[in-house]
Amino acid sequence: MRVLLTGHQGYLGTVMAPVLAAAGHEVVGLDAGLFADCVLGPAPADPPGHRVDLRDVTAEHVAGVDAVIHLAALSNDPLGSLAPELTYDINHRASVRLARLARDAGVRRFLYASTCSVYGAAGGDDLVAEDAPLRPVTPYAESKVRVEDDLHVLADGDFTPVYMRNATAFGYSPRLRADIVLNNLVGHALLSGEVLVLSDGTPWRPLVHAADIARAFTAALTAPREAVHDRAFNIGSEANNVTVAEIAGQVAEAVDGAKVVITGETGADPRSYRVDFSRFRAAIPGFDCEWTVKRGALELADAYGRYKLTREDFERRFTRLAVLRAASDAGAVDDTLRWRP
Repeated sequence: MRVLLTGHQGYLGTVMAPVLAAAGHEVVGLDAGLFADCVLGPAPADPPGHRVDLRDVTAEHVAGVDAVIHLAALSNDPLGSLAPELTYDINHRASVRLARLARDAGVRRFLYASTCSVYGAAGGDDLVAEDAPLRPVTPYAESKVRVEDDLHVLADGDFTPVYMRNATAFGYSPRLRADIVLNNLVGHALLSGEVLVLSDGTPWRPLVHAADIARAFTAALTAPREAVHDRAFNIGSEANNVTVAEIAGQVAEAVDGAKVVITGETGADPRSYRVDFSRFRAAIPGFDCEWTVKRGALELADAYGRYKLTREDFERRFTRLAVLRAASDAGAVDDTLRWRP
């Protein structure tokens, strides 16, 4: 299958591309390249691809493609809240435009990287399944809800959108992100000796390793149409529904000498939810996540040490908001995050 993978030079795309290739698919990438240089360790071998802004995609980019895996987005809550209209422009409007172009070009399957943060303020200890009310509390999560709604309208007998609501990702990727919870806490622990938690530690977080996300998308790509057509799936494992304080404890066990420090200075986080992941396992018999939080913390600690992570890299090169601010300050991108000529 010829697969267009948007965001192939991002944190998840860099892990997913070789998994797709190993499954026998021909992968074509599409990425603006904003984070292409955020590499820790050996440089990844990218598939051939298009260096293009998602907002500038044309019919030519989806011609001859059997399926689209759409990861590209302004990704995470602080970044989305910094420029909400830009988030909606890229994450919502450009995503729906891509889907329309794909459908018109005869693409039959469109796997959309949504997020469990659409449940946002679900609260409580009950597991939330895909039919639970959506309560996004950030522009990032709201943009994902809007795309799901618009893709549902596009679904027909020839075009199958699938909404992959990923739990919060973790784990090593050659293109690292340090601004997601487990990756961040392990970095702080190694660099300072403290597992620093700014909230009160009580919010629930569902976590999933980047490699398990890649495996899930690869499985959904060839699943029977009736099993996945126009359906939402939570991607993750119930075993990885953990509180932020529990995550911190796992990190302290993985990093020798690290101590948990819960400051509570940001108070209780309204984003708290435990997630039911059984629907995807039922749709894809035999699939289950392989990575635990503890194993991921050990993997990250090993990679950070082996590749000599520095505080400068941790706080700037591997934090999305800092990367974009640096590019803007240097005049490399304009106010809309487009590359300047």
